[in-house]
Amino acid sequence: MDIELLVVPDCPHAQPAADRLRQLLDGLGRHDLTFTTRVIADQAEAEAAGFTGSPTFLINGLDPFAEPDRAPGLTCRIYRTADGPAGVSASDQLRCALAGAL
Repeated sequence: MDIELLVVPDCPHAQPAADRLRQLLDGLGRHDLTFTTRVIADQAEAEAAGFTGSPTFLINGLDPFAEPDRAPGLTCRIYRTADGPAGVSASDQLRCALAGAL
């Protein structure tokens, strides 16, 4: 499984997103799985990666939270959660995406 966390420089949600991702992988019993964090530094890189905001989780190259017609760009990402808008996806949402890819 290939897991990547895409962020913009100095993203305030980068570390919480990485922490959540590690906790969920461990909770799924997948201590063996690692992920990489890639910094998206300019618009051309955002477009090449299909990056629509920081942080973005890619699981096997796919964004499980992709929104149709959202343009790539260097921006913060807002996730829709049961508790309202958030800077990181809810644990249950990300857990389902990971479990589905396993």
